[in-house]
Amino acid sequence: MEILQIVGLGLIATFLALIVKEQKPTYAFLLVVFTGCAIFLFLVDQVYIIIRMIEKIAVNANINLIYVETILKIIGIAYIAEFGAQITKDAGQGAIASKIELGGKVLILAMAIPILTVIIETIIDLIPT
Repeated sequence: MEILQIVGLGLIATFLALIVKEQKPTYAFLLVVFTGCAIFLFLVDQVYIIIRMIEKIAVNANINLIYVETILKIIGIAYIAEFGAQITKDAGQGAIASKIELGGKVLILAMAIPILTVIIETIIDLIPT
């Protein structure tokens, strides 16, 4: 039922932003940003629960937590970059949004290198010599 609250908040904010945009575009933009942040904060508890479950599964499977933390950081970077890019696009700044997305992709690639190295080393170890 939480999705109904999120959609309801989003629809109300959309209608209000459309009405306010005619008179005060700045206020409409601030309303959109505030709504996006409110929805994001509403989801923080769910994200926390998911992270704890993934860590518990990793511990039970004897997976090194460093890899799990790295993957979670990568996912976090992807979501934050997307969130920032969408807000920037809403403000009409598509070029800046593209740079935010590029920055997120580069940071993700940089963080993924240690995991890729371990995967390549594991594959090389499996190949008979």
